[in-house]
Amino acid sequence: MGTLNVTKLSGRKAKANYFHHLIRDLEALDKMVETGLIEKSPVRIGAEQEFFIVRNDFLPNNNSLKLLEAFNDPHFTTEIGNFNLEINLDPLILGGDCFSRLHQNLSDLLELAKREAAQEDSKIILTGILPTLSHSHIGIQNMTPVQRYYVLNEAARESRAQDFMIHIKGVDELNLMHDSVMLESCNTSWQMHLQIDPDEFIDMFNWSQAISGPILAACCNSPLLFGKELWSETRIALFTQSVDIRTNSFLLNDSQSRVSFEDKWQRGRISDIFRDNISRFRSLLTAEFELDSMEMLKYGQIPKLKALCLHNGTVYRWNRACYGVGGGRPHLRIENRYIPSGPTMIDQVANFAFWVGMMKGRTEEYEDIQDRWDFKDTKSNFFRAARYGMASQFVWNNELVSSQNLLMNTFLPMARRGLRKVGIVEEDIDKYLKVIENRINRRNGATWLVDSYRNLLKTKKKNEARQVLTAHLYLNQEKDIPVSEWELVAPDATSTFNIQKLVSHIMSTDIFSVEEKDPIELVVNMMRWNNIHHMPVVKGDKELVALLSWSDVQQYLDRPKEVQLWVRKVMKKEIITISPDKTVQEARDLMAKHQINSLPVVIENKLIGIVTSNDV
Repeated sequence: MGTLNVTKLSGRKAKANYFHHLIRDLEALDKMVETGLIEKSPVRIGAEQEFFIVRNDFLPNNNSLKLLEAFNDPHFTTEIGNFNLEINLDPLILGGDCFSRLHQNLSDLLELAKREAAQEDSKIILTGILPTLSHSHIGIQNMTPVQRYYVLNEAARESRAQDFMIHIKGVDELNLMHDSVMLESCNTSWQMHLQIDPDEFIDMFNWSQAISGPILAACCNSPLLFGKELWSETRIALFTQSVDIRTNSFLLNDSQSRVSFEDKWQRGRISDIFRDNISRFRSLLTAEFELDSMEMLKYGQIPKLKALCLHNGTVYRWNRACYGVGGGRPHLRIENRYIPSGPTMIDQVANFAFWVGMMKGRTEEYEDIQDRWDFKDTKSNFFRAARYGMASQFVWNNELVSSQNLLMNTFLPMARRGLRKVGIVEEDIDKYLKVIENRINRRNGATWLVDSYRNLLKTKKKNEARQVLTAHLYLNQEKDIPVSEWELVAPDATSTFNIQKLVSHIMSTDIFSVEEKDPIELVVNMMRWNNIHHMPVVKGDKELVALLSWSDVQQYLDRPKEVQLWVRKVMKKEIITISPDKTVQEARDLMAKHQINSLPVVIENKLIGIVTSNDV
């Protein structure tokens, strides 16, 4: 979505004008390919670095526009979340020490970001999903106040006509409704671009699809969302659903999500990829169009294909075909969108070198795979990798093979051959492919996060564990050593940073509750079975209406007639509650003041936890 000044596409006149320019853009693209105007060499690479901004306690910090002003550097731009930013790195010619130079360029820009962020009591975190994110952070009030994001949200909501349904099942399960596209802000990625010869584009695009699953398996680092352990790369499931404008209904829906892996091998020309997307996904946005692309070509000018790029920017294929103009010359490229941000710069550059090596190292036996391989195997490989990471098995060349064997015995040698083919210096090849090799043999980012989080949960409640985990993620990240070399966080680990103890750190979230019409006999036995002394009474969507204590119900143990009373008859509606962002000391003082031993934790009177005198 590079175009800043956009509006929602509505009205017959606006639609007619937009689609006219869109169709003319397609005609102009075909004309440029046919007449050899599209640049074929030199081949360039480029990247986009998305990142999180956090406070010193590692919770999201909504100050992206203030930091952007402080950076005062055109490489930086906004993202949909006000706690996210993006770096657009300068393109480099593929060859020589381009990956080392990319690494240095990224380091320089991140150092600028860190230096200015520190002045605002902020830190920069590279990770696919920030472990400390909670549902309260992704409301529309935290959307970056830039027109295009509000327009996109309004258009998506209007098209869908209902809230977004998110359901992800991993080790834990996430099931929620959300009222905006702000769920997209949970994801940050390391987007890699490779320029492609137009004569080879379809073959190379199909190859990029074929290798996606195994490459993703080695690069996963987003297993946690809202404290739940889900997929090895939860971004894949979350992003697919977070901007899905298909309406839920009782009818069978075979249409694709705007975020998808496609359903078939591509054939024909690159313009056919765009035609398919335009046919499948309705246009949401429009902008001002000055010149007709075909007319520009007629007068020797290079068009930017503004309408086509605007539509393409709202179709989020995991491998996306792109058109651009650089230095006055048009080019085509494939954008790899499935790799997560982080966990370190060296890991990211290694991911880039690995992917480019695989793209350039294809041998004759893998030509014409669209005629010999079933696309559903390739698509299945991708989602296996997202779910299970390095524990995946893949169908490769029509045989079932483990991820370790495929990556070590086929992918790494092929990537090395491809990097040599394009003239990458041997020092860079050894350095970055060794990072991938060690990750395959030891652990990737997802494994480190899961194992460390499980360790911390042995001694801490979820929210405190997430903050300590993120603190250690930050410390390791600052060293820029590969994640395969990180030590796991120990169960008794703490943070040396100023993380104030809050109610959210110590509250219990695995809560038993009853409703007003439940019998007291049920309440008494639930409390006995689970050795608990306080029972919240809720209605509807976890709205808190009362709280029962053991002293309220124990008198009914030996009174068989009265034990069948309803909860409503004995419950007390006067409840003292607390919010999760209050300090532990405030909770302690509140209990002492009212001489009580428990406090329900609520947000807008919705029960989210309970804290007891034992907890404080």
